[in-house]
Amino acid sequence: MSQLIISLRDKLLRPGFMWSVILMLSLISMLAVYSTSVTLTQYNYGSTGHFIMRHVVFVLSGIGLVWVFSRIDYIWFNRWAVVMLWSSVILLIIMYYFGVRINDATRWLVIPVIGVTFQVSDFARLALILYLARAISEKQDVIKGFKSAFLPIMGPILLICGLIAPSNLSTAIIIFAGALAMMFVGRIQMKYIAMVLMLGVAVFLLLLFVENLFPGTTRAETWVSRIQSHFYGTEDTYQLEQAKMAIANGNLLIPNPGNSQLKAFIPYSYADFIYPIICEEYGLIIGGFGIILIYLALLVHCVGIVSNSKRAFGALLTMGVGVNLVLQAFANIAVSLGLIPVTGLPLPFVSMGGTSLLLTSISLGMVISVSRRIQNLTLEDTEAGRQENEQVLANGHAGVD
Repeated sequence: MSQLIISLRDKLLRPGFMWSVILMLSLISMLAVYSTSVTLTQYNYGSTGHFIMRHVVFVLSGIGLVWVFSRIDYIWFNRWAVVMLWSSVILLIIMYYFGVRINDATRWLVIPVIGVTFQVSDFARLALILYLARAISEKQDVIKGFKSAFLPIMGPILLICGLIAPSNLSTAIIIFAGALAMMFVGRIQMKYIAMVLMLGVAVFLLLLFVENLFPGTTRAETWVSRIQSHFYGTEDTYQLEQAKMAIANGNLLIPNPGNSQLKAFIPYSYADFIYPIICEEYGLIIGGFGIILIYLALLVHCVGIVSNSKRAFGALLTMGVGVNLVLQAFANIAVSLGLIPVTGLPLPFVSMGGTSLLLTSISLGMVISVSRRIQNLTLEDTEAGRQENEQVLANGHAGVD
């Protein structure tokens, strides 16, 4: 039994396991995006392949980025952290004043020349994860200190989340929760983590108060109205009702791919509300619970890496990426079930791709890089142990002779 557990643990830690998760999500994504976009593209573009062709390009590009970053020694990522952090701060400030407004939210910047929009918060999320992994790992000798360790770590968390929160509260909350998880893994004292949590809540209440007192001054009117509508029952429930009907319409076990009856009636069914269509077309067990299990497997893989990593930076990087992706996935699913207000968060690596999918791919490539390093060190230790045993045996035989 113990040998079986050890074998399963070793398989979960291998880079191939993460590749399996990525390829499964990519396949599910392409099937679901094609199914949900057929009617829309046929009506608007006269072809059923307009969205899926664009999405396939992003998926394949994402897989390519996973491979590229998985081949880079993750120690190099440590060196990019500070530059990426301050670059993200500058981009968030630019977005606040010159961002593109899409679907009642200002979350995007337009990349010059090519005209592609990208969500700055996705870049800022990765930058903060790298910075925290670097800062916490470098301060392990003084990690219990308030001035020496806590203040330099707390500042960037509140800065990044504070810049993101006015236009994108859901992403800010997920990034904030991921940062707390990294602080916990990094052995920062619980009283300091509680202090950061209270400061985060204070910033949220301040934004809510100012927006209610002076509407439009904080750019937080979108999420404030969504929260109020959700809890006071005044929101337009059409989208949520259709999503719940799609989930309820799915068979328990028998898949029915491509035959959703409600995909044409759910706005953004290829993006934010792709999960209900997966449930309807692939069943509640295979589709609904299957997606959840895949994300849980990703989290278990990341926790296993954290437990076996000999370097704090790799462990913290992996924890930050894993917690952020899984929390975002569960937040997306919770919206479809009507458990929380509408957030606008895509289902990671499943919703129709864009720059968000590419940045997710980069972060997963970094995790695989950490996993590869652990595997190589394990193989080196095993080989060293084998050679040592052979040497002992050889010396023993020589003594007998």
